[in-house]
Amino acid sequence: MRNKVTKAIFPVAGMGTRFLPATKSVPKEIMTLVDRPLVQYAIDEARAAGIKEFIFVTSRGKGALEDYFDHAPQLEQELRRKGKDDLLEILKSTNMDSGEIAYIRQHRALGLGHAVWCARRLIHNEPFAVILPDDVIAAETPCLQQMVEAYEETGGNMVAAMEVPAEKTSSYGILDVEQDMGTMVSVKGMVEKPEKGSAPSNLAVIGRYILSPTVFRTLNKMKSGAGGEIQLTDAIAQEIGVEGSGVYGYRFRGQRFDCGSKSGFLQATVAFGLARDDLKADLEAYLHEIMSTRKAAE
Repeated sequence: MRNKVTKAIFPVAGMGTRFLPATKSVPKEIMTLVDRPLVQYAIDEARAAGIKEFIFVTSRGKGALEDYFDHAPQLEQELRRKGKDDLLEILKSTNMDSGEIAYIRQHRALGLGHAVWCARRLIHNEPFAVILPDDVIAAETPCLQQMVEAYEETGGNMVAAMEVPAEKTSSYGILDVEQDMGTMVSVKGMVEKPEKGSAPSNLAVIGRYILSPTVFRTLNKMKSGAGGEIQLTDAIAQEIGVEGSGVYGYRFRGQRFDCGSKSGFLQATVAFGLARDDLKADLEAYLHEIMSTRKAAE
């Protein structure tokens, strides 16, 4: 019987420079998508997948992120006094119990692989998930839950994957596919941000991973890769061909939004707004009005 995946690492040490000046005082991970911070979407997805321990790799200036998951007794008392039970339940759903959440500092920005390595002492000898909150995935069954269910059959290491246009492969980690089984592919190689025209496929790695603790053996060697950073994909690639391990790509069902970019964040805001019964009608009418005005001007 395989060990269950009950721990997840959330690398959130980045400065969010693409969203300045907002991120001068507000960590990018708690910027609001409709009415929930980005990190709340990641937490909800992890909980749905059975994650019980949440490990955040942070940096200086992330105090507001830590405060977000703390209890707010005065606010709860005020909502209770005013009989706002619905809001009280929403607020309570953001709280994390003592012992559920841990914070590790990444003192130097050395890449995603280094951020994951920083949490090694809290993982021990068990499989774990990695979730990048910048990648928000709208799906009927949450992405990580899909992956956990598939992992129970395969074991090894698994990355979320999706097809990207050939001209954009240089922006992603790309899979070199050994066998394509539809939803799942077995992997014979991984290339981080390949030069244009050299990508082995157009199947890109997206910010969801289920990894074997043996990946830390490679991360311990701390070799820098693309961009001078310690790349997580390089470490995962070292697991290919290892007896009892293996690497798989999982084509998840859902729509991914790159909320690390301004355009992706705006697209996600529109999509998630249209998915809300309380917002859909007004937002649709507004978008229709904008497009009609633009066409008339042309």
